[in-house]
Amino acid sequence: MPLTTAFWEGRKLWGSIINESRNLARVVSIHLKNDHQLASETIRWGIAFAWSTMYQLRKERGLGEVATELPAEEVRLVQASDHPPLAVSRAISQRLLEARDRGLITEYVMVSMDQNVQLMIDYMGACERIRNTQLPFAYMVHLRRALIAYCFTLPFALVNYFGWLTIVVVMLISYTLYGIEEIGVQIEGPFGDDENDLPLESFCQTIERNMRGVLATLDNPEAATATPAPSFLPAGASLSSPAAVPKP
Repeated sequence: MPLTTAFWEGRKLWGSIINESRNLARVVSIHLKNDHQLASETIRWGIAFAWSTMYQLRKERGLGEVATELPAEEVRLVQASDHPPLAVSRAISQRLLEARDRGLITEYVMVSMDQNVQLMIDYMGACERIRNTQLPFAYMVHLRRALIAYCFTLPFALVNYFGWLTIVVVMLISYTLYGIEEIGVQIEGPFGDDENDLPLESFCQTIERNMRGVLATLDNPEAATATPAPSFLPAGASLSSPAAVPKP
């Protein structure tokens, strides 16, 4: 695929991972709210999935700081596995199965919730496809040879028109063409840690912040159900109070 397409496709895939992580946290906080520990662990493993995906795409290993809040033995097994994001998704699915076996959710609800996990794996696999699909070596060699030949012969075509200014014109054209080629090399793999790569750390932090926000509602359910008064109402007034009715 074209390089710009690979970069944009990677961005869309990570946007989908963010959305599915939010969906997972949302349904877990509703359907598993009667088992605080099970719901909390499921959401924390959802956070770990994002970080493990980032490290996997960079050919590294890690689960982020949330690993300290998860069962140590499971974390060790996940880290030692061949594909940590897959192992993390399995840990999430195991907890959904446990919730089904304990009667917290029905079979239909479990399948529906596990669909979020499946989509996260699908998006992660698509990111791996982008990472592992490099430009063919022959294409890169031919492109660079063509650029060299073009820039080397360009002065002979321009010298009769620009004279000594041909040097400046050729330098500008060569700089532009080689710059475009180098940009293509830089964004060929958009999942690294360079400035020109996608900000994966920022994406993972967004996922962790959102999922921890849902996790906080499990610890304080009243905060999730409290509805603040609209900002245009006077302090202490409600929509049904006389103070909320504007005077003519």
